[in-house]
Amino acid sequence: MKNLPFGRPGRFYRGNLHAHSTNSDGLLEIGEVCRRYKDAGYDFISLSKHFLEDYNYLISDTRPYRDENFTTLIAAELHQGKTKIGEPWHILAVGIPLKFAQPGADEDAAQIAERAASSGAFIGIVHPSWYGLTTEDAKSITCAHAVEIYNHGSVVEIERGEDWPFCDLLLNDGWRLNGFATDDAHYLTHDAFGGWINVHSESLDPDSLCEAMKAGRYYSSQGPEMHDIRITGGELHIECSPAANISLQGRGARSRFLSGDNMTTATFPTDRFEEAYVRVTVRDEKGKRAWSNPIWFN
Repeated sequence: MKNLPFGRPGRFYRGNLHAHSTNSDGLLEIGEVCRRYKDAGYDFISLSKHFLEDYNYLISDTRPYRDENFTTLIAAELHQGKTKIGEPWHILAVGIPLKFAQPGADEDAAQIAERAASSGAFIGIVHPSWYGLTTEDAKSITCAHAVEIYNHGSVVEIERGEDWPFCDLLLNDGWRLNGFATDDAHYLTHDAFGGWINVHSESLDPDSLCEAMKAGRYYSSQGPEMHDIRITGGELHIECSPAANISLQGRGARSRFLSGDNMTTATFPTDRFEEAYVRVTVRDEKGKRAWSNPIWFN
């Protein structure tokens, strides 16, 4: 299974891909945002400034805030074009060049996303439920790597930040997309430190992290840890931090689960999922979850 992050050289690095500063509509300056995430135990962050004329189409340069134990990924939130219901697009591009050219007069969402992907960026379809994105909209971004399946700011503010169901609709149609959890923090009060990804990379180098993300070698979390997921002999084996529920989700209604106290391992037969995909959710006793990316069987 090529995208499973476990059992490879390297280690997991914790990061938030979606946050804002005073360079666009955030409350705090870049340096303070980086400091707070570093102090909270994060290994990296990407400051996703809104790529709009109002902010001079500039990309935030976060390189001065890197050190040997903390790094930053250059990022932007792209807004070119309108969705099916007339909303401005929101597309996350992580690993984008600092000198990414401003959009042309006729450039649409799919075109600017493709241009960002061609530059080496990880492309994420963010907070679909927050602004009424349709699956038809999402399918137009053919270069996307993943859907933002948990947006902490949207959850705590307006109850519109849970999007595995949206991603599953795309997976059910055969689209091979991963998921990722973020904060989308603007204030770093109620909206911070609630969702992140753990990326398995050979180093903290920004390019190495970005390549691992594009390959799907990470899992998302609100707190629980995934230590191993492997498939052998028709069985899926999971090792994790203590859990109250470990469940599998697949195409359509296909699912399995185990519930108990302080479970750290689980094994499930894979026959129910082998025509398409399976993903893993771990939930602890406090209701916090961790999510694997989809594992495809063909």
